[in-house]
Amino acid sequence: MKVLAIDTSTFVMGIAVVDGQVVKGEIITNLKKNHSIRVMPAIESLLQECDMSPKEIERIVVAKGPGSYTGVRIGVTIAKTLAWTLGISLIGVSSLEAMAASAKYFQGLVVPLMDARRGQIYTGLYKAEGGNIQSIVADQVILATDWANELKAYDEPILLVGNDSSLHEASFIQTLNRAVQVASFTLHNPRPSELAWLGMHREPEDIHTFVPNYIRLAEAEANWLARQQEGTEC
Repeated sequence: MKVLAIDTSTFVMGIAVVDGQVVKGEIITNLKKNHSIRVMPAIESLLQECDMSPKEIERIVVAKGPGSYTGVRIGVTIAKTLAWTLGISLIGVSSLEAMAASAKYFQGLVVPLMDARRGQIYTGLYKAEGGNIQSIVADQVILATDWANELKAYDEPILLVGNDSSLHEASFIQTLNRAVQVASFTLHNPRPSELAWLGMHREPEDIHTFVPNYIRLAEAEANWLARQQEGTEC
């Protein structure tokens, strides 16, 4: 199966073309640049380098969030448009799961994380075993200090993964001591080829109803809903 994987849920832009068990090509950048003007040229360039036409792609896998609201929206919109135009299947995979997959050979628990501001993080808990990754605790948004305390219940080594790990590692190290490690910086960028691998054997999504998983509303949306609620109660 020929798979195109797209991840724009953080500053990292990842595009991969995978053909069966072969990674034909991969583009990864970690830059504070606008994904909206870079993704389609990157896809076109990668397909050309791989001597592959868009019509040969059989499945699109996209990182569906959480992450940057704008970034997630860009990736999902492009993935849905391409899947609909090409008449192929679409699969959405947790952005955190894709991040955790980079550490799938770690002997213990993997904690991918993204900064969510005000001391909060987007995170989940994954078990790395035999080259596979399994969700143990569903993705959530939580205070880093609260999450560190919850992780004390697990009697296994824990690995923090993600470019925002350095912002919160002190909270985890202080609470968990030697039970926690921070992954090598070479593992922090999520690999789009891992994203393709995760979505390769999953059931397709309905293209029309597929939506990103933001986990929480954007602040502007939350404030607007709060004002509407206040107006209703008056």
